[in-house]
Amino acid sequence: MPMTPRTWLAAALAAAVALSAAGCFGGSKAVRRAHKAELQERLRRLETPGLVIGEFPLAKNAVVDGDTLKVAGLNASLRLTGLDTEETFKSEADRRLFEMGWEHYLKTKKGKSNHPVKAATPLGEDAKKFAKEFFAEVDSVRLERDHPKEIRGRFNRYLAYVFARKNGEWVNYNVEAVRAGMSPYFMKYAYSRRFHDQFATAQEEARAAQRGIWRPGAQAYPDYDERLRWWEARARYIQAFEQEAEGREDFIVLTHWDSMKRLEAHLEREVTVLGTVGEVKLGDRGPTVVTLSRRLFSDLQVIFFDKDVFLGSCIGGMTGEFVRVRGPVAKYRNKHTNRETLQVVVNLPGQVECSRVDSEFAGSDPVEPPPPTARAPAPAPAPGEPPPPAPEPSEDDDETWEQWAPGAEEGGEDEDDGGGEDGAGGGEVVGDDLGDQAP
Repeated sequence: MPMTPRTWLAAALAAAVALSAAGCFGGSKAVRRAHKAELQERLRRLETPGLVIGEFPLAKNAVVDGDTLKVAGLNASLRLTGLDTEETFKSEADRRLFEMGWEHYLKTKKGKSNHPVKAATPLGEDAKKFAKEFFAEVDSVRLERDHPKEIRGRFNRYLAYVFARKNGEWVNYNVEAVRAGMSPYFMKYAYSRRFHDQFATAQEEARAAQRGIWRPGAQAYPDYDERLRWWEARARYIQAFEQEAEGREDFIVLTHWDSMKRLEAHLEREVTVLGTVGEVKLGDRGPTVVTLSRRLFSDLQVIFFDKDVFLGSCIGGMTGEFVRVRGPVAKYRNKHTNRETLQVVVNLPGQVECSRVDSEFAGSDPVEPPPPTARAPAPAPAPGEPPPPAPEPSEDDDETWEQWAPGAEEGGEDEDDGGGEDGAGGGEVVGDDLGDQAP
């Protein structure tokens, strides 16, 4: 059964109750009860728009890798904004492949892809060590957002900066990891709105000092200049839309928590939407349907009744990239599922605008793809009706980008590398399953 934001929060609250019942907060029953109530209030704030989320205790063995931490009481994930460290070695296949030589390992992992891929590296292990040292004397962390409306990512994971108290001051771990050369400034889902200058300065400092991933000869991704050019092109495109959208109710960023509510308020009226292209379904007997990715089970459909309009637009070649779509909002009820879906109807190619620079990389980064699983075929749509939506994928925090990059299937085994991107973020802090992903 898919988890809605309400069930996510219920699970988190249940985890808090379990922690309290187990006495992990320590002290008398009254003290534990007070701690439980305080933690429940913090968890509720995770669903409330705003910048400051609150303080959370770190879990035991909190560091999973350079951009993955565990926080007690939260059985859901957070994605670390502006940060994307390299992966750690979690599979024996990757270790064996790496032992065959660094150049061979990189070539095999890249496969036939012309674009950057993700893989486990020694610098990923270094990032994990850095995180362990950074949080060694830290008991609790403070979580904050970059944008008050950017609450969750693609897999319903919360988006956050993580602050730790050091020498009496709150220090932004995300920025310090970049300063240490453990990650570039990850702006793929937008410039940091609150700490752009700090991230940019930290990256310049790390590059000048040749730290971490910037050290000549480091066993790290060799294509950061290409990644940064790609990410910055996306960030500029997002920034331009946000500036144009300021004060306009008909300009909607699809990743904002209230985007679907705002779309519904514009039924039969024209809107301009910013989102990433997910699935493209060419209709044989009906319209062509393109999904703009928002959340699992809550994407927006873009409808092309005329195939020549679809082919004349740029959207078909922009998988994984941001586009602007302008058109009237409609509501469609699928007779197979009885599910209502919001749609934007495109009648002219000019209603779709794509970033020219992003188009160079389009298709290299499918939007949070789920693991492939066998599914029953969907019923064929009746003539003239939009096809039923694809079966919803299950959430999987352990998929890696390289599994889905072009040519990855030729690039050797793809084992669990722990975590994928979630939009608007990079790294992640997972709940303490108590022990997810990141916009």
